[in-house]
Amino acid sequence: MIDNLKKILNEDQDPKAIEKITAKLENLLMSNEEIGYIAVQKKPAVNILPDSIVVTNKRIILCKPKNLGLSMEFVDYDWEDIVASFVKEGILGADYTFTTKSDLTHTVDYLPKNQARKLYTYAKEQLDLLKNPRAVVSDGAKMPEQQLVISDDIEEVATEEVTNFAEILPATTYASYDEPKLEAATGERKLSELSQDELFEKLQNYKKLLDNGLILQGEYDNYKKEILSYM
Repeated sequence: MIDNLKKILNEDQDPKAIEKITAKLENLLMSNEEIGYIAVQKKPAVNILPDSIVVTNKRIILCKPKNLGLSMEFVDYDWEDIVASFVKEGILGADYTFTTKSDLTHTVDYLPKNQARKLYTYAKEQLDLLKNPRAVVSDGAKMPEQQLVISDDIEEVATEEVTNFAEILPATTYASYDEPKLEAATGERKLSELSQDELFEKLQNYKKLLDNGLILQGEYDNYKKEILSYM
């Protein structure tokens, strides 16, 4: 947290305001929650009790001083509840606005332009991480490459399928109709010995094999042509 605050203080932040906000936030932060950026209002006339907005890796926190600065009101929204965020720059500063899934809109005005831009950039990064959850494991950490492991798994499954298929049906390529007939390859009764119903049932069985990806279209076409020749 200290390193992050040093970066913030290098951008024309008021050290006393940042120190006051972080002191009050210290007991409110969740486990593994880190402050990403803090933007503080800088009103043109009187800036005694400025509002501020804090973004962490888990949520947006609105900080509003109450009771003449003796207390502070915190309103927070998880990033999952945020739909979009916007920055509108004017002459005297910038407005940062975000909307929620419940159609609530919150705006913090009179932010220094540089702070508003940093705030918007950090918010966009968090929203992008939510849109691409597979790119991170947690807290922005990238997932390790698993391509080699996955490829090995695919090869093992493919080998098993080929072995099972070989047990069910011998791997015979019918390049021409002069090769051995279907009944000789499968070791079953000759097609000429089967009835019309049995031939039709056999054709249906090969169609199921084709639909399940157990035989190729060319193999099925050869089986079909041979069976139809006896029907």
